[in-house]
Amino acid sequence: MLAATVRVTGDIDVAEECVQDAYARALASWSSDGIPARPGAWLTTVARRRAVDVMRRVSTHGRALPLRVEPVTAPGPEDREPPEIIDDRLRLIFTCCHPAISTDAQVALTLRLLCGLTTAEVARAFLVSEATMAARITRAKKKISAARIPFRVPPVEDLPARIGAVLTVLHLLFSTGHTAPAGADLIRRDLVERSLDLARVLRALLPGDADVAGLLALILLTDARRAARLGDAGQLVLLSDQDRSCWDQDAIKEGISLLGVALQRRPPGRFALMAAIAAVHAQAPSWDATDWREILGLYDILVEIWPSPVVALNRAVAVGLAGGPAAGLAALDALGTEPLLATYSYHASARADFLRKLGRTGEARAAYEEALLLSENEIERGFLADRLHEMEAQHRAGGDGTNPGPSQPRAGRDA
Repeated sequence: MLAATVRVTGDIDVAEECVQDAYARALASWSSDGIPARPGAWLTTVARRRAVDVMRRVSTHGRALPLRVEPVTAPGPEDREPPEIIDDRLRLIFTCCHPAISTDAQVALTLRLLCGLTTAEVARAFLVSEATMAARITRAKKKISAARIPFRVPPVEDLPARIGAVLTVLHLLFSTGHTAPAGADLIRRDLVERSLDLARVLRALLPGDADVAGLLALILLTDARRAARLGDAGQLVLLSDQDRSCWDQDAIKEGISLLGVALQRRPPGRFALMAAIAAVHAQAPSWDATDWREILGLYDILVEIWPSPVVALNRAVAVGLAGGPAAGLAALDALGTEPLLATYSYHASARADFLRKLGRTGEARAAYEEALLLSENEIERGFLADRLHEMEAQHRAGGDGTNPGPSQPRAGRDA
């Protein structure tokens, strides 16, 4: 809705107001007239009509719009977009990811405006406070207005220089949908499917770009596990316990084919490396047969080219699964001074699992309690609470709280 309305207004703030007006009208109209057959189309039409009315009132020959838009009809030859670009959402992504805006602000603004994430959800994705993120988004919107950044996809020849931030947006969009940071649902299907659709559009636009192929491969290989991630009662099922016969084999096959394309570039990009890690999981016949040494080797390369705290955390978990819980705990504790992980629930839950395996029950319970405190997703909170109850029951029965069976620490979003 927002992307379609920006195309009319040429101003992001005005478009947001028109979209909000459309929702307000829906609340009033639908309660008496009923929900229309195509509610999304109804809302978009109302928002765009509202935008047309607003622009008629404010438009004068002497006023320049804060954001210039190519004419919707009869554009000049120099302004015409590539004919294959038909998605307003992609136009909005490239507007938000203009080089005049800082990289972090590009990604944050796109997640907020295009992907419908709240400011708090965007802040969690960046591991910063909500106030910091709100200020960052406001500055980015003002920059678009001041710089008069056009609402368009750049010419095909200019796309490679702009694609990095766009891929980062789509990756964060998928990650947020794959494991929702808050709420009652583990998976937000709308965000997952939106990221997949837009990645396919980019793949069609840039068929020779290894990073685009790598991101699409990563999404396909990771999302292939979707059907197995929740049990019959809606509880979280860890990768170690998933029924692999439920994994989407067509998606895995397509993802591995794309991974072959992405890995042809030397050195491989970060999305290709993450996709390669997902492929190791996808091709392992069971949890016990997973090649953790190969996964650790891939993380060693990934952390060199993309030194992210979350990548370092996932690498530490791989160290523990390849070399034992003591090695994993030591790797996690080495990240204890990383400020961005201080409020990241997966760091605490990964520590808890390794401590539990080492028989350090009291410390494990404290770490699980910390993870429970930091987590805002109800499905994950249920898993952590169940693990705590299980340990407490074992403790009362005189056991040490360890679990001899296979288990998987809760690490980053690819778990």
